[in-house]
Formats: sequence, C-alpha cells, structure tokens
Amino acid sequence: MDKKNLRFSALRDVPVREAWLHEAHHLTPWLADNLDYLGEAVGLQLDQLGTEQRVGPYSADILARDIVNDRKVLIENQLEASDHTHLGQVLTYLAGLETEVMIWVAIDFREEHLSAVRWLNEHTLDPFAFFAVKLRVLQIDDSPFAPLFEVVEQPNNWERRLMRQSREEGELSAVGRKRLEFWTLFTQNYPEEGSGYPADAASSRWRGLGNTGLVAVQFVSKGSVGVFVRPDRGVVREKVSEILGPDAARLAQLLGAELGPNKNGAFLYSKYVIDTDDRANWDEACAWLHQTAIRYEEVITAELQADRDV
Repeated sequence: MDKKNLRFSALRDVPVREAWLHEAHHLTPWLADNLDYLGEAVGLQLDQLGTEQRVGPYSADILARDIVNDRKVLIENQLEASDHTHLGQVLTYLAGLETEVMIWVAIDFREEHLSAVRWLNEHTLDPFAFFAVKLRVLQIDDSPFAPLFEVVEQPNNWERRLMRQSREEGELSAVGRKRLEFWTLFTQNYPEEGSGYPADAASSRWRGLGNTGLVAVQFVSKGSVGVFVRPDRGVVREKVSEILGPDAARLAQLLGAELGPNKNGAFLYSKYVIDTDDRANWDEACAWLHQTAIRYEEVITAELQADRDV
C-alpha cells in the first residue's frame, strides 16, 4: 500500500432524528428488530418477546429475554434526553411486567436520572440490573448510518460479573440448555439448516426468502413450534406489508397461515402445538419446522417473483 496516498475522513455525529423520525413508529420497531447492537453494548444476548406491552394505561416499548439467564428485560427508548416521565414509567413497567433487567436508552441523560439508575443498582440485589445507554448515530462522509450504544451507567462490577458467568460451567439456564439441545438435534437432522448457522440457545432461527427482503423465522417455545415472516435485518417492520403487497391474503391462504401482524408484529404466522418439554417429540417438531420453512420459501419467493416478472 502506498502510504502517501492514504485517505482519511472525519467521523461525525448525525442527529438521531435523521435516522428515526418518530420514536414509537420508527425507533422502537427498528430497535426491537436489531437487539444485537444493544445486547453487544451491555453484554447480554437479547431475544425479542414483544413491543408496546400493556401495563395498565401505559405501554412498555420493548420486552425482551436475556437468553443466557432466562430473565425478562425491559427496554425503554427515547429520541430525547431522559426525563422524569420515563423514569416513572420504567419503575411502573418493572413491577407490572415482572422484569429483572432494565435498559433505558436515550440520546442524553440528565445527571439526576443517572443518579437514580446508580441508586437502583446500589440498593438492589442480583438478579436485578439497571442500565442507562446513550444512543448516537455516526457517519463517515456519505456512508450508511451506524448506531452506537454507549453505556453510561450499569451495575457495579458488571464486566467482572460477565467474565465470571462465562467461566461457570452452568452458563446457560435450564431453558437455554434445552433450546441449545433442540437446535443441535435440528441441525443434525437437517444439516443444510445448520450450514453457516450453528445451533445456539436462542428461541428462534432465521431462513432467508430469496431476494425478497424477508426472512422466515423458525421458533420453539413451551408447548409449540412455529414459523412466521419478518423483514431482514436493517429493514423496518412496516416494510413487510409493502413487500407482500396485494399477494398478502393469497399467501396466507396458500400457507394456511394467519396473515397478521399479530400482537408481536409477526406476519404469515403458523404454529404447531406440541409438547416441547418431551424430548420424544423433538424429531416431529424439527421435521415440521424444516418442512414448513421450505414451503414458506418456495411459495413466497415464487409468488413475489411472479409479480415482479409481470
């Protein structure tokens, strides 16, 4: 490389509303679909459980699960600086949703609110944990926007706790271990499903649907397995209706699926009720997941491609 011709550019902060114009309509669904960014910042593996979860007359932005420890995580996000209203809502949601971890995301935090989060961490015991996370958006020249989650308040000795947890033999919860065993069997039975996508302890796996911009999500839960459609990473949930377009109802009929979106924002939702606690049912559950996802891929890609070819 010719060092004399090295070119450098400046990294700049972008106003967050250039990325997300509206908190509830844009930021919350984007964050719910891209929890890996936030999870990496706080050191947790997060799996979405739902958005706009009702607690009395209020709605919590995002409810997630800490996969490793099998505990609920409340995520409250703002496109403004922290305020007293959101602090009060966070405490209300913690009790109403029986969550143990709170992650408060805002573009800036007032010192009194950081003090409140710090006080909660100092006066509560494990497994409770409270985070204040500052949201920034960065860009170099005309590059795509890059989200940055900066942890400004967290539990005492949090990094040390994560290191200790990773060394412990029983790192996964009972639920996490069972999911890992289930997906391990799944990829053994259907090796093509595991190509480049090793088994893990998550509740779901993704399967691309050609070049449609959609993915089929295969999931396992207590008492059922299922498949539904969501946008690929980086695509807002509202795009699903636009992509499916006038084919949506026909696709639901062909697949025998619920069109949606349901309360968790899932489209073309199919569920197979089966006792997933009984390992004797796992082969059957895996077969249903595999065959159903293949059918989703065949039907959806064929129908949408036919429209594009017209």
